[in-house]
Amino acid sequence: MLSNLRDNLGSIEGMITEGQASQAIDKILGNYKKEKKNLIPLLQEVQIKLGYLPRKALQEIADFLGMPAVEVWGVTTFYNQFRFVPLGKCHTMVCMGTACHLAGGRLILEALERELDIKVGETAEDGNFSLERVACIGCCMLAPVIVIKDKIHPKMTPFKVEEALIPYKQEAQGELKEGKSKSKS
Repeated sequence: MLSNLRDNLGSIEGMITEGQASQAIDKILGNYKKEKKNLIPLLQEVQIKLGYLPRKALQEIADFLGMPAVEVWGVTTFYNQFRFVPLGKCHTMVCMGTACHLAGGRLILEALERELDIKVGETAEDGNFSLERVACIGCCMLAPVIVIKDKIHPKMTPFKVEEALIPYKQEAQGELKEGKSKSKS
């Protein structure tokens, strides 16, 4: 499902092209010395600019720093701040902190996976939704909690998941219809 997203920069509407990404990476690399200590700041800056770390960016960073690509890959997979798939337009986070976990966070996560037809760490093929499991959102009194597009949804149940997603799915459908009408004119 995601293999096409992992390798192609322009596969999701609104993403920058591969040429634009290369230019952005080159510009970022130009701000750093070729020292291994710059690996994490480089990765962070590239991810901020592109929204994720495509394989090509990892290779360019490795080449720039004179490091094996596998070493760069090892760093990026060690830290959970780095992602290899672009986030969806409606990025969804499920809190799995102690309070949320005990209040049924796992059931909420499973309901979201079923409803969105994606697993944790994935982005839907249409680019509308992505799903992330987080350690704590900081709303323990409202547990279990999910966050969709920076909006907190408190006291969730598996039955409330579908209801919480309705406005975001409608928004995505509206954008799809709008895009089709623009392409016809």
